[in-house]
Amino acid sequence: MKVVNLGEKNSVLNNFVAEIRDARIQKDSLRFRTNLERVGRVFGYEISQTLAYSEKDVTTPLGVARVSTFDTPLVIAAILRAGLPLQNGLLDVFDKAESAFLSTFRKHGKGDYFKVFADYCTCPSLEGKTLLVADPMLATGASMESALQKLEEEGGEASCIHMICPVASRYAVDQLLQRLDSKYTLWVAAVDEELTSHNYIIPGLGDAGDLAYGGKR
Repeated sequence: MKVVNLGEKNSVLNNFVAEIRDARIQKDSLRFRTNLERVGRVFGYEISQTLAYSEKDVTTPLGVARVSTFDTPLVIAAILRAGLPLQNGLLDVFDKAESAFLSTFRKHGKGDYFKVFADYCTCPSLEGKTLLVADPMLATGASMESALQKLEEEGGEASCIHMICPVASRYAVDQLLQRLDSKYTLWVAAVDEELTSHNYIIPGLGDAGDLAYGGKR
């Protein structure tokens, strides 16, 4: 697996990440969602540079222009519900991409033990396509692994997979590095060193789903 940390270089992305982390700004759920969408657009632009391109003729009012555009068929998946704004930002960049949606949940056992299950999933065919999976936070990597397995069960095997997780823990990055092969690329904007016994990323940003859409019972 390849890891790309866009937060290691100076760009406007760091401003957006600063705002989604800021406890004061987080009180405005519209702004939180908008910032996640902006983050998605930045990641989409960066990912676009990895796709396969070919030259094509485009007819203008005055002649024909030769333009290089990408040919890679894409599917963009959101892990519900926190991944939706991030997916929307990616779709702003890749407007012809297909979409997939799935939900994951934790089933807790004794102590801090839990297992992650992928529940609802709707997915087009992934055969021969590039899959982008959007989830704002990567705590242990278990939800992402479960989501990847469920998506390929439903849609078949993608040729290439990009995981877009703006805030990740060091633990999750290390776990996925051990388990995923070269077909996978993990895109992050920040890697936080601390993960609590309850699997909260420190400093993290809180519960992205609640911040985007309100709390739950």
